[in-house]
Amino acid sequence: MRTPDEALAEILRLVAAPTAAAQAPLEESLGRVLARDVASDVDLPPFEKSAMDGFAVRSQDFEARAGAVRLRRIGESRAGAPYAGTLGPGECAEITTGAELPRGSDAVVMVEKTRTQGAEVELEDAPRPGQNVCHRGEDLRAGEVVLRGGTRLAAVELAVLAAVGCDPVPVFARPRVAILATGDELVPPSRRPGVGQIREGNSFFLAARARQAGAEVERIGIVPDDERELERIFRDALARSEVLITTGGVSMGRYDLVGTVLERCGVEAVFHKIAIKPGKPLWFGMRGASPVFALPGNPVSCLVGFEVLIRPALAKLEGEPESRIVPALRRGRWSGGATRENPREQHLPVRTIPGADGVVGLEPIRWSSSADIAGLTRADALALVPIGRVLAPGELVGYRPLR
Repeated sequence: MRTPDEALAEILRLVAAPTAAAQAPLEESLGRVLARDVASDVDLPPFEKSAMDGFAVRSQDFEARAGAVRLRRIGESRAGAPYAGTLGPGECAEITTGAELPRGSDAVVMVEKTRTQGAEVELEDAPRPGQNVCHRGEDLRAGEVVLRGGTRLAAVELAVLAAVGCDPVPVFARPRVAILATGDELVPPSRRPGVGQIREGNSFFLAARARQAGAEVERIGIVPDDERELERIFRDALARSEVLITTGGVSMGRYDLVGTVLERCGVEAVFHKIAIKPGKPLWFGMRGASPVFALPGNPVSCLVGFEVLIRPALAKLEGEPESRIVPALRRGRWSGGATRENPREQHLPVRTIPGADGVVGLEPIRWSSSADIAGLTRADALALVPIGRVLAPGELVGYRPLR
């Protein structure tokens, strides 16, 4: 069996990064990956701008003067409606936050340090040049790169793109992912299970995680353990998607038909089973450039397979830079008892607890088996125990956040 690291390396070797850019409306680009560098088309700020409500003044009018200074108010500069004239000696202009400084002025006295008396303003502050002024281009110069290609766009990046006029946004296309569950025992969540039946939830989890990872998802639902029906659904899903994810039917039982039927549909098997716990019977293959993942049916095995192998593959398909495809594990302190040696890499559901010394504590949760999805709701991370390793209480170990 391949180790998880070997399996992931094989997957990432076969999965191709995108090369063509698409255009997405700015409003719809959250979570997408930039396809190229974006430069500003303007200086930011685009003019000398007031950082305060107050009065625009000439700092030289305060030189060699003690106490308050009286200046003549000659106009107003508002955000979006700058004062058109030029300040001369002994003059000032009322100004609002974000407004352009009038010509001739070089500082702003905040309104709290002034008192208006008719057409005159008494100013207590003796400002230095540039006081309370945001200078043109101090944040960004025209032509300067503001975001690099490969950036995954969060909310703050959308505001930056808006400020530099980048709409639509050059992004890589979202991978189209089809997800289905197999098994005669499965029924939809809306139906009360009969004898020997259980409600199907893996496809909902997988669809949600894939969408969070940035994919465009079609959740097909439940497919029975029938070779003809499996083949029909698989062929249709493969024709409409770039990635196929199935759950169930990949062990060694009589009705574990998924791998065989996928090969019949033109998917070339790459490996079946990896040295991971839970999630050993994971099947992976390629149909041309399209990866196909067949995960076990147990919910926790399904979760581990997605987080360890599928999430990085989706990141590469979306154009994530190589350095960020596989995020580094965080480090925490094991607060459970000593673990047992295992020939497979163990991924243990844990709850993270803030530590007094700044190191996160990893508390193992109560869960009965890889089928215990209810127990998993108490976890917010997976602690990784390497092959053959025994964890002692208080030992540092890598972990992967789930929330």
